[in-house]
Amino acid sequence: MSILNTAAPVAANRGSATWRLTKAEIKLCIREKTGPLWGVGFPLILLVILGNVPALGEPVEANGDLTYFDLYVPVIILFNLAILALTALPTILAGYRENGVLRRMRTTPIGPARVLAAQLVANLAIALVAVVLFLTVARLGFGVRLPQNLAGFAVGWLLAAAALLSIGLLITALAPGRGPATAIGTVLFFPMMFFAGLWVPIAQMPPLLQNISPYTPLGAGMQVFQEASYQGHFPSAQPLLTLAGYAIICSVAAVRWFRW
Repeated sequence: MSILNTAAPVAANRGSATWRLTKAEIKLCIREKTGPLWGVGFPLILLVILGNVPALGEPVEANGDLTYFDLYVPVIILFNLAILALTALPTILAGYRENGVLRRMRTTPIGPARVLAAQLVANLAIALVAVVLFLTVARLGFGVRLPQNLAGFAVGWLLAAAALLSIGLLITALAPGRGPATAIGTVLFFPMMFFAGLWVPIAQMPPLLQNISPYTPLGAGMQVFQEASYQGHFPSAQPLLTLAGYAIICSVAAVRWFRW
């Protein structure tokens, strides 16, 4: 009985410490302004600009009478996740390492899993606010219909966010400072966004690239969004499993190779 009585307060204290760390990280993310400005503000401005381009508002018969702007809304949502995961998150946590903050954390009972989980939740909260904002602006401002299968869209978004943020955590775990973290994130950002169809719609890519796209994080995310938003059915297993695989492998690797 004495062991049980002692273990319960210890577990409660650990949970409380994790929650306090998470709240602190959310406040720091907002204070740093990298996530809110680049991860939310910049994609929102881009969404508004694209919504006011007349050529993007014309229905395209090959896309089932959807406009190019309709197709760009999920791309913007993925763009938001990519900036948070590959730019904001690595920059902040690698900055902690560079400034010695993580070395001081190492002397406390807080382990790598809690540090990374706090960053994951903080950026996930910002991404959740962003996706609600994007869908609201697209719907009320430009008449873009909401996803036909909201449950499928929500599951796909959660898996896409988990996959991308886990990649960001892996970058953070390995990069010695802000410079290398920013460089790695930038190198990954542009090809990932290419396979999401930011510059060339996936349907217009050469066959080889179309076959590669569903196995990339953003390509799989785009397939999930298109199936849930415009085809109206729950996303197929392949892109969901691809996103889940990235999330699991990268998060486990991030904890395993975390450097204080």
